[in-house]
Amino acid sequence: MGETTGFLERPDGARIAWRRVDGAGPTVVWLGGFRSDMAGTKAQALADWALTRGQAYVRFDYFGHGESSGDFAEGTITRWRGDALAVLTELATGEVVLVGSSMGGWISCLAAPAMGERLKALVLIAPAPDFTEKLMAPEMTAADRAELDATGVWLRPSDYGDPYPITRELLEDGARWSILPGPVNVEAPVRILQGGADPDVPWRHALELAQAMRSQDVVFTLIKDGDHRLSRPQDIARLLAALDDVVAGPA
Repeated sequence: MGETTGFLERPDGARIAWRRVDGAGPTVVWLGGFRSDMAGTKAQALADWALTRGQAYVRFDYFGHGESSGDFAEGTITRWRGDALAVLTELATGEVVLVGSSMGGWISCLAAPAMGERLKALVLIAPAPDFTEKLMAPEMTAADRAELDATGVWLRPSDYGDPYPITRELLEDGARWSILPGPVNVEAPVRILQGGADPDVPWRHALELAQAMRSQDVVFTLIKDGDHRLSRPQDIARLLAALDDVVAGPA
């Protein structure tokens, strides 16, 4: 047994790349972060975990990310949420466990209510809800805002490579999807892993999300020396343990 691959055709002609492991339910669905892709360390670790235990698993790349088509600068939270919902509808069967990393944590929270009784649990890694409005916008300097006003794009420096093009449309669209201070309409179990040394998502921001959940079954794990990616072997072990917990537990 291995992974199958393909492309999901979206109504506007965009092609969303995906990989799937067929197996027992619930289907674990990976929702990656901003400018990340489904070939990353955590997504691949989940694929290996799924193959080993015969667990249904789907991972994909949003529009403008990884192997999917499209220009990243044309992406918005609305569009990426739509990609996630299309994958959940067309590629995942039965109950689902959404595993969201960084921006994927926000997208998971936005997609979860549409799943209804299909949602078994959320597992969130350094979740970044409302990051466009609450984390990015406040760090903009007067020069950054002038650049955005003049060109419609702010080239935001990144510790992970080339500057990220942040468009006015992304910032305005993100503000419309704000979920904090809540309540966040998720009743299913929630597990959150957050690094205490995360330079991108302050741990208090992730804790605010935990407190905003309607669910009473929420476990927030602070990894004091953890960074944003949480991709070290010990971090992956915590992620798999959280998954084992919710996959085996009651809906």
